[in-house]
Amino acid sequence: MKHLIPGLLFGLLAAAPAMAQVRSFSCIGAERLEDDVFEVPFRNGRPEPTAESLRTPLAAVVALAREDPARNICVLGHARQEGGQTTGTQLAARRARAVAQALSAEGGIERDRIRAEARNPAFSRSAAAAVARRAVTIVVLP
Repeated sequence: MKHLIPGLLFGLLAAAPAMAQVRSFSCIGAERLEDDVFEVPFRNGRPEPTAESLRTPLAAVVALAREDPARNICVLGHARQEGGQTTGTQLAARRARAVAQALSAEGGIERDRIRAEARNPAFSRSAAAAVARRAVTIVVLP
């Protein structure tokens, strides 16, 4: 009986689908990169992009991601600080999540290759231009 249990356990484990490893990468400093950076503009106060504003950047990012499956993607949300610091940061996070979801659902990019983060302009000098335009910056990491 002792020998049956390890064999049974091995059989169960072998039949189970493999769990995907979570990719370990960081978006710290991504806004300083200059290559393979795309911008998705947003309307004032809106958490979702228009189909027109998303179409071209999405196509470009998907093409790069398919060309090299080892490259990861940072989606950095920006928002003006209308209504206070917290409200702007929440809006930036919702924008980043919306674009990350589009990359995954519409673009077919594995979700573990994408990080969606809000950027607070009070802590990031490089994000000032994107904040002024109410945008999400997509950076395909090298």
